[in-house]
Amino acid sequence: MSRARGLSPEAEVRARLDEERGTIFREGGEAIALLYPSPYHTGMSSLGFQTIYRLIHERPGRVAHRAFLPDDVEAFAQARTPLFTYEAMRPIGDYPVIAISVAYELEIAGVIRALKLAGIPPLSRDRNERHPFILAGGPLTFSNPLPLAPFVDAILMGEAEETIHPALDRIFSSGSRKEALELLAKDLDSAFIPVLHDDDMPPVEKSDDALLPAYSQILTPNTELREMFLIEPERGCHRGCAYCVMRRSTNDGMRKFPIERVLSLIPEHAQRVGLVGAATTDHPQISELVEAIVDRGCEIGLSSLRADRLNDRFVAALRKGGQTVLTTASDGASQRLRDLIQRKNGTDVLIRAAELTKNYGFKRMKLYMMIGLPTETEEDIAELIDFSLELGKIVPLSLGIAPFVAKRNTPLDGTEFAGIATVERRMKLLRRGLRGKVELRSISARWSYIEYQIAQGGVEEGFAILDAVERGGSFRDYYEAFEALPPDRKRRAIVRPDDRLGRARRTGNRALNVLSAG
Repeated sequence: MSRARGLSPEAEVRARLDEERGTIFREGGEAIALLYPSPYHTGMSSLGFQTIYRLIHERPGRVAHRAFLPDDVEAFAQARTPLFTYEAMRPIGDYPVIAISVAYELEIAGVIRALKLAGIPPLSRDRNERHPFILAGGPLTFSNPLPLAPFVDAILMGEAEETIHPALDRIFSSGSRKEALELLAKDLDSAFIPVLHDDDMPPVEKSDDALLPAYSQILTPNTELREMFLIEPERGCHRGCAYCVMRRSTNDGMRKFPIERVLSLIPEHAQRVGLVGAATTDHPQISELVEAIVDRGCEIGLSSLRADRLNDRFVAALRKGGQTVLTTASDGASQRLRDLIQRKNGTDVLIRAAELTKNYGFKRMKLYMMIGLPTETEEDIAELIDFSLELGKIVPLSLGIAPFVAKRNTPLDGTEFAGIATVERRMKLLRRGLRGKVELRSISARWSYIEYQIAQGGVEEGFAILDAVERGGSFRDYYEAFEALPPDRKRRAIVRPDDRLGRARRTGNRALNVLSAG
């Protein structure tokens, strides 16, 4: 839906609701505003967001109503309408709890904008008992949620299937915000309480496999994944790619779910099915699963195809399921860089992927990769040009380029950003070398630099995001806000997962002492 059609915010929401299937309309009891800090079409493509929505409703007497950052924040603000929920058309500021799912660093700005639209002070220190309790979670917690810390009361680290209800139990049973924080710190090892824990990270939670897999609750045509039912055949990853937050050291590697269980959860009315996960193609029965879904008459979509897992049977099933573009990744511009980051894709594997793409009638092959990896030189870019042209002779080729951004809790944590000018220069070399024979799309080097500053930052970077948003939110606003930070500001050291649990328990005890003293 578009505001360009002249719809009011309320009419726009009603139009979207009319086109949804699976929406849960329920009132009364303990109500939570479930906020996604990006627009509807992005938020409703989030499997985690939809899963938490359903799980909250599974508890009798507890309801969740969704809210999203408006498509046009400025127009919404000018309408002077407080940000409201879809199911109840109720301002999110009227709810006792706002639960926020944050996927990645740049969405922190969306948190700030959403709270401001709701008339809620963005900084937790400026709020009091009349304001909602702000609870956050989501994929960002696997890496570095510290820049988010100034804006929330508590953060659930890692997977929240098991912790969402215990956290809400303690919040709703408390007579005050202080008591809620006290109970969360005492009872939930994976609850990060910024006002108490400073920058001392608690453990990343791992959900019981009995609560998995995650799957869609609502189907809608108004998303990036139009009318697609999403489900995970596995969770996590057993590989060791050095740049990835979801590598094997996080949450004990890959957990596979029986394909019978996956198939049983796909509703009969689903016409398009998306298999979602960090390593879907590494499931040992992925070909059988795709074939079974396609045999139902469904279109199929998969995330994260691994080139070394592609074979005739699997690719044939994908094509029969309606896929027209085969998407995979090499990640490094050269074989040397792929070896450096432990991405086990040789040139022979990628050539084989291109041949399969051609043999089974796909329109093109899309290859994701990063520019600006450590030690990268223009010789690596030259190798990428030559190899891309070679692949392009086999099948039409598209390159999706992302500047490398080092993330916390990975082996490449702390690696410097290559530089905006360096990335842009190498992109020019790539365009010139490809001579239009290969389609090329890239993510902005400027905004990747901002993402890097946040990903490697702490609480101070959170305040810088607020400063940038209040200035207007342009790249220059962010750049100047980060440049104004003290160069000697504190940088925390990541504690690896196997060290976290004992420390979290010690921190929880310390937190109780701090609260008692306060």
